[in-house]
Amino acid sequence: MDFGPWLARQLKQSGMSQADLGERIGMTRAAVSAWITGRATPRGETIAKIAAALGTDLGTIHTRTADTLAGLPVSWYHRPGYADGGRDFGNAAAFAFEADVEALAREATQNSLDERLDRSQPVRVRYTLHELTGEALARFREEIRWDELLPHYESAASQDQKVGRVIAAGLRDMYERDRLVLLRVDDYNASGLTGDDYETGRFAAVVRRQLDSHKTVSGAGGSYGLGKATLWATSRLGLVLMNSTLSEPHEGRTERRLIGRLDLPWREVDGLPWAGPAWFGRPDPDADSSDVARSWWADEEKVERLHLTRESDEPGTSFLIVGAHDVASLVEVDPDADSNGVEDDDSVHRMHKRLVQALGRNFWAAMTVGETRRPLLEASVRTLRNGTEIIKEERVDPRTTQPSRTRALQAFLDGTTVERLTESGQVAMATVALNVPALAGRKESTEHRAVVLVTEADDADDDKPNNVVMMRGNRMTVRTAKVRDLPVGTNPFQAVLLAGHAAGEDAPGADAAEVFLRTSEPPEHNKWGQTEELRMLYSPSAYRRIAKLTTDTNKAVRELVAVPKAKRSGGADRLRKKLTLGGKRAPRPAGPAALPTLEELDAFVDAGGAWCVTGEVKIPSGGDSSRPSPVAKLDVRSGPRPVLAWSELVAVHNCEVVDGALHFAPGARKATFRGTTDVSTHPVRAVFTGLVVELGTDKGGQA
Repeated sequence: MDFGPWLARQLKQSGMSQADLGERIGMTRAAVSAWITGRATPRGETIAKIAAALGTDLGTIHTRTADTLAGLPVSWYHRPGYADGGRDFGNAAAFAFEADVEALAREATQNSLDERLDRSQPVRVRYTLHELTGEALARFREEIRWDELLPHYESAASQDQKVGRVIAAGLRDMYERDRLVLLRVDDYNASGLTGDDYETGRFAAVVRRQLDSHKTVSGAGGSYGLGKATLWATSRLGLVLMNSTLSEPHEGRTERRLIGRLDLPWREVDGLPWAGPAWFGRPDPDADSSDVARSWWADEEKVERLHLTRESDEPGTSFLIVGAHDVASLVEVDPDADSNGVEDDDSVHRMHKRLVQALGRNFWAAMTVGETRRPLLEASVRTLRNGTEIIKEERVDPRTTQPSRTRALQAFLDGTTVERLTESGQVAMATVALNVPALAGRKESTEHRAVVLVTEADDADDDKPNNVVMMRGNRMTVRTAKVRDLPVGTNPFQAVLLAGHAAGEDAPGADAAEVFLRTSEPPEHNKWGQTEELRMLYSPSAYRRIAKLTTDTNKAVRELVAVPKAKRSGGADRLRKKLTLGGKRAPRPAGPAALPTLEELDAFVDAGGAWCVTGEVKIPSGGDSSRPSPVAKLDVRSGPRPVLAWSELVAVHNCEVVDGALHFAPGARKATFRGTTDVSTHPVRAVFTGLVVELGTDKGGQA
């Protein structure tokens, strides 16, 4: 920072005028003014006098990388109660998400992806859990001026409403167990909290405002300005401290811009009402109230004492969540937990594991690399206790968390996809059209070709197979859905839909698709569908384009995974040998007496032990008026065959199921149904039996 602006800042913070400084060092006010405006510079002996007047040393003046200690002390500013008597009992934005580490990981990492600075390099995100106890906890409370906060916490905790109860639990946990969990989220190669303390910019959007997204990058994940609320929602104490390294200088500085924000409900302390939020910073001499706190440029020692030291001067921000907890862990207590509390309901071990899982589940695609393509994201988790590492830093590897899907995306990035799966390990690709409607008031629409990828599922590590994962620009998982109506005998697979910029930065219509799909997402960004903004910007029926995209995607997947009869898997053939078409084959009468017959039958035993059957019925001329009922029986060597009940019996093609009977479409010559047996009616496990399927006629006989 140049000497003039730096000196002006020090005078402002210390409440000293130019005349006051001149008097202390034996110079005129005009001389001080010349230094501040840059028209002159002080001599060496004068600089020594300036240092003494400001209560600092010569090194601080020469480097000008930190403020002097002569400024107003860092303290808490609490927003006064509203003059009209209004009361807010919490930040409504925090209730948009569940207060668990998975929601935090999804929202915070998405925000870091959106702020990626160098687009040729990944943004690096590190989550650090740090449990403080004993003397380490006492020192940290002293640094955040806990004694000033305690009356506000006690007043808030005494209120019988949700936020008050959460705060009470946080205080009880800290005092009874002498324990506080810090969760720090660091990102590197990100923009940082740039801009003025109050005017429009990244800093104000995060620290001062609600519902201000301030996303300027095409393809950004966030759009509501709600995601940042998960930082405060994850804190039982409603407290988050921030240290940012800026990509653009502010006040001539870039490193160690600090601020803290506390979100509490309305409360009364010492007879005075307080509205809710409070800020931890340096009093702003330019504000209407001298108590208003703004960000300050901290020295390295202060940053270290607040547990906010960053590993490099690379731009980005560190968010420290004070009193972190995980609501989901409260209902997932390990029954084999050690009695010493290592695996209790708020264990840092459990939170570490859930963070790794959440990052792998939601951002595997952003972390996938190609032969010539860098990932968009690198993520890791580590855990400390009183400064000592108890769980080593764990780099999230998409090849471990999502092996099949990662293989599919990598093949797309490398250009090694195929048109049809013929060998193990291949990735098939197709495209589907998304016809992006015109914005309201315009006529032209845009066609975008989204990419569909399919590959076989790896049994060992994959989630449930036969799903399609959908995503767009920043490659965060938006939705995971089951692909329905698959042919029987289909080998397990995983599918991926890449839309917008995820289909390629130069993909036709990618920009229009990004805007359209982003507008169709709710605050959680976990699906595409009807939203109020979509209705306003496009039309009330615009969501139908998304429904068609889903339908076309499922159709494309079914076509890619279809296995020719000659190449069906050995497993399917072995199951086929255990299937029997019921009833004796007899000459088929023609005319009105002809009855429908089962021509083809496929089945497999699902994970729950049920037989899943698909049958194709041939309907002779005049037979469409018959009402046969599919019947499943176990194949036994002697005696009557035990009848199995259906847990599900549904029509697939050219028929309806009414009270267990098939009603054929008029004039149909073939029809298909699908059924799943009720495991509770199995006298023997399905894998040890054969299956006979018969068509009982509407007259009680067999077809």
